[in-house]
Formats: sequence, C-alpha cells, structure tokens
Amino acid sequence: MPPKDETSAEIQVTPAGPYQVVGGLPLSRTAQDETEFGEPIGYAPLEPVETGSSYRLCRCGRSGTKPFCDDSHALDPPFRGSEVADRGPRAARAQTFEGEGIAITDDKRLCSNAGYCGDRFAHVWEMLADSADPQVRERIRTMVRLCPSGRLASSPAPGEAEDEPAYEPEIAVFRDGPIWVRGGVRVVGADGRPYETRNRVLLCRCGHSRNRPFCDGTHKMVGFTDD
Repeated sequence: MPPKDETSAEIQVTPAGPYQVVGGLPLSRTAQDETEFGEPIGYAPLEPVETGSSYRLCRCGRSGTKPFCDDSHALDPPFRGSEVADRGPRAARAQTFEGEGIAITDDKRLCSNAGYCGDRFAHVWEMLADSADPQVRERIRTMVRLCPSGRLASSPAPGEAEDEPAYEPEIAVFRDGPIWVRGGVRVVGADGRPYETRNRVLLCRCGHSRNRPFCDGTHKMVGFTDD
C-alpha cells in the first residue's frame, strides 16, 4: 500500500548498525492484548515515546536503552545484521485462498508468528470453508486486519482491492517484540535500495531474524526482552 501523502519520513537500515528514523515519525510502545488462553485479540493502547525528528532504534538486541540504540552493536563480537529478505513485491510471493465473499492473500515470508490468524478453535484458512456465513466472514476479515506484519490481507474476491486498516505513518514498539511500522512508511536497505512500501511492516529488533530486516518471530525463541 503506498503512503497516503508524499513524505520525507523513512527508516534507513544502517550497515551493521541501527535503524535510522528520519522525518519526525511518531514513536510509541504497545503490546498484544490476549485472552485468558493466550490468544492475541488486539493491541494495548499506544503509549507515546518522546523523540526528536531523527532517532536511532536498536536492531542488534543488545542495547541497554531499548528501543533506542546505544552503540552496543559495535561491541565484541560486532553485530553483522546482513539483510536477507526478498526484495520483490508481496504480490509476487503471496498465495490466494478463496472463500465465499472473501479471498485471503498470504505471503508466508512475512510471518512473525504473532498469532492473530487463529484461536484455539480454528485458523482463518480453515474458516474459509464456512465463509458463506456473514459472521464467520467478518471474523476472518477482522483477524486478517490484525496481522501486524502484513503477511495476510483480504478482499471481497481475488484481484479486488484489499481491505487495509487506515493507519497514519508511525512506529510502535511491541513489548519484548519487534518494531511495528504502519501507514506506508518507506524502509530503505543499507545499500540505499528501498523495500516495497507497505501499510503493515514488522522489523526485527532482536538481531536474530532469518528474514532481516523483517521479523520472523525468532525473538520468542531467543527470549528477547526489553530489560
């Protein structure tokens, strides 16, 4: 999804270093809201974090001033942080799954294992079989819109405009998790080449993702925390 307006705001991946944020993007903290069964169902209210018009966000996972960089990436052993994510558009990778009155596009490479796509009863792919029911169809739509990474998107039918949340350009940091970039903010690689601009993006900040600079859920396996 392209940005709503032309803006100079962007996130720059620096070589073996932090994310440099320029253009005055607002920064907040948030967390996943979960049921008593640990199922994510929403997000905690955004808590604004004071910044200047330009600031650096840690992407090595070592900083003592998270979410900001304190140059710990340069300590021995130095952080490498090479980018390995596919540079192509999401549409070229995504599979389409069709139900009654709804279609889901799915780019598995963007998965962060956030868990909004299912509950203890079923996942959205299974629910498509019952999507003739308007309530089931709306439930699928809601779950897909909650996907923070943009792995999933939905539309009324294949090829039609996708139903995207109306986010303003901003950044939110998940507690003990990744950086959530919303609203069509451009992310530029260390080589100066931009990635596809999307409405929902999750950037790794534990330093261990196998799809850098994007999050792949590895922070959960390595026990990443904000402490």
